[in-house]
Amino acid sequence: MSATVKDNDRLLLTVFVILVLAGPIVLAPIGASYPDLLQRFAIYGVFAIGFNILFGLTGYLSFGHAAFLGVGSYAAVWMFKLLNYNVIPALVLAVVVSAVFALVIGYVSLRRSGIYFSILTLAFAQMMYNLAYSVLTPITNGETGLQVYTDDPQWLQTAGSPTTTNLFGIRMNEVFWKPEFLGFEAQFNYGYYFAAVFLILAFYIALRIFRSPFGMMLRAVKSNQNRMGYTGLNPRPYTLAAFVISGMYAGLAGGLLACMDPLAGAERMQWTASGEVVLMTILGGAGTLLGPVLGAGFIKYLEAIFSKVNETVLQDWFSFMPDWMGDALSFVISPFVGEGWHLTLGALFMAIVIFLPGGLIDGARQLGRWIGGGFGGGDRKPAHSPVPAE
Repeated sequence: MSATVKDNDRLLLTVFVILVLAGPIVLAPIGASYPDLLQRFAIYGVFAIGFNILFGLTGYLSFGHAAFLGVGSYAAVWMFKLLNYNVIPALVLAVVVSAVFALVIGYVSLRRSGIYFSILTLAFAQMMYNLAYSVLTPITNGETGLQVYTDDPQWLQTAGSPTTTNLFGIRMNEVFWKPEFLGFEAQFNYGYYFAAVFLILAFYIALRIFRSPFGMMLRAVKSNQNRMGYTGLNPRPYTLAAFVISGMYAGLAGGLLACMDPLAGAERMQWTASGEVVLMTILGGAGTLLGPVLGAGFIKYLEAIFSKVNETVLQDWFSFMPDWMGDALSFVISPFVGEGWHLTLGALFMAIVIFLPGGLIDGARQLGRWIGGGFGGGDRKPAHSPVPAE
């Protein structure tokens, strides 16, 4: 790896760490500095980074990755039920169990490629989703969802121990600082920073994978798998390793969701959850490092904002207008907010795919080139970079 690439990676990692740690301050002006949303930004960022290792590098599109998200959640809650509310053993079990499931599902699914691989992963995820509501009810607690009860063993729970998820006594959902910056309140929460540590670690591991010989082999699979086979290299061990690593990321994200709220339900394994991580990755920019994180934050922010808008909120927005105009605007906008906010997401997804096929990262690059050209850089040929900027 050249010195320039290493310097760029260090700069990228440094900027990423600073932005993540300063998240409550950076996101306060747009109303995204409350604990639940911050935690979701970090957790689904981990989920999307892991999915991108499979889809972005190998081109294998999995429609069943939510299965590992759900398995990770169930494993974490079972650890709470059997041991105590400490989050570390729960996350370890979540990652290990997800890795085992990913190994089995990947071994079968990777016998096919293209759309057949996608259908196989979707079938496995839907089987697990339906099993959670039927024969596996003693393990998953069916429609009620798996949660911790007072009569659970919790063999390591002692008198005086916290009765909520915690890290050696530090409660996950506790806000420890609420300063104001430029008139906006920022909420610093233990749970967000716990998840942020794993987000930074997940990003660093993905960075190393992208720049490693293993990552180059995965790119070769995506580029031309047949030609790779003609050279005598078997692509299946590489794709299976990528699938398992991606499943472990998803299991970690599921475990983190359970750590923030010790409840696991089969809805996390539904096909819509798998489709959501696909949207996150494509919106941000598949095959890039920062893209999946941006896509995850973008979708979760839209979900938090648009899903909460109802007719009363719309009427307040347009109260300064004449009644007929406000009613007309409310009538036009109402299908795109509240329960119908997915229409807004679909419209934005279509616009980005049509006009920015490379996602938000590609849009940022184009904007940077346009700004550079506007300041006299349009006539200069861009310097060649051995590794695309993130």
